[in-house]
Amino acid sequence: MNHALLSAYLQKIQFESDITVDLNTLFALHQQQHRTIPFENLDIVNGQAVTLDEDAIFEKLVNNHRGGYCFELNGLLHRVLKAVQFDVVKTLGRVHVSGTPTGRGHLVNIVTLDNQQWLVDAGFGASTPRTPLPLKLNQVLNTDTQTFRFVHDAQFGFMLQCMENEEWQNLYSLDMNEVCQGDLEYGNHYASTSPHSLFTNNLIAIARTAQGNVTLFNDRLKITDAGTTTEKLIQDETQYNHILKMHFGIDNPCPSEKLKRFCGE
Repeated sequence: MNHALLSAYLQKIQFESDITVDLNTLFALHQQQHRTIPFENLDIVNGQAVTLDEDAIFEKLVNNHRGGYCFELNGLLHRVLKAVQFDVVKTLGRVHVSGTPTGRGHLVNIVTLDNQQWLVDAGFGASTPRTPLPLKLNQVLNTDTQTFRFVHDAQFGFMLQCMENEEWQNLYSLDMNEVCQGDLEYGNHYASTSPHSLFTNNLIAIARTAQGNVTLFNDRLKITDAGTTTEKLIQDETQYNHILKMHFGIDNPCPSEKLKRFCGE
C-alpha cells in the first residue's frame, strides 16, 4: 500500500491522529474502520463474486463507499496494519454460533505487540468486538458495551465467547494454524456461493454506532442504542433504499428482482 492509498483510507475512516506502532494507534484504527465501513453482503445477494484482490477490495470499500464481510473488512484492515508496520498475520476461525462448528471460514487478524497477541476483528457482524482483544485465557474482557472471554477448547483451540442474557455463548474458535492464500480462497468461495451459506440466504447489513448497532436482516431493521432496542418491518424496495442510504451510506446496488425475496414485496 503506497502513501496515496493509505492517505485515502485514513480520510475515509476519519482518522486524524499520528500513526505509531503502539496500542493506541491499533485501537484507533480498528475503531474508526469499524464505525465508518459497514458489514454487508449486497454483492452476494446480487449474485456477484466476492474477490480477495486487495485493490478491488480497496476500490469497493474506500472509493465506492460500500461495506463488505470478513474477508473484505479484515483483509483491508490487514493491508493497512501491514503498511504501517504492525506485526500482523491472518488466521481463520470456525463459527460456533449455531451450536455446530463451521469450516474455517471467518477471517481475523492477530497482532503481536510487546509480546502480547491481540485479536483484531472488524468483520463479525453485530457481534464484532468493538475493540481489539488480548488473547488471554479465562479473563473477562470488556469493551464499552460488550463482555467477552477466551477459553481453551481441547478440539478447537481458543474459543471466543460473549456474555448474552447472563450466559456465555460461543462465537468462534481459533486454532492459530498458518493460513495460506488457498485457505482464504476456499473459505471465501463457500461463504459467498454455497446454497447453504448464511450469506447466500439472507440480506445483511450492520453499522456500528457510538453505543450500539444498526442491523438490517432481511426485512427487519433493528437499532440498539445504550441498551434499548427498536425494530421495524420493511415493506418495500423504497424503504430498503432509504434505509441503506440513511443508516449505511450505501446506494442500493441490487435490482428489484433480487430484493423481492427479502423485503416481502
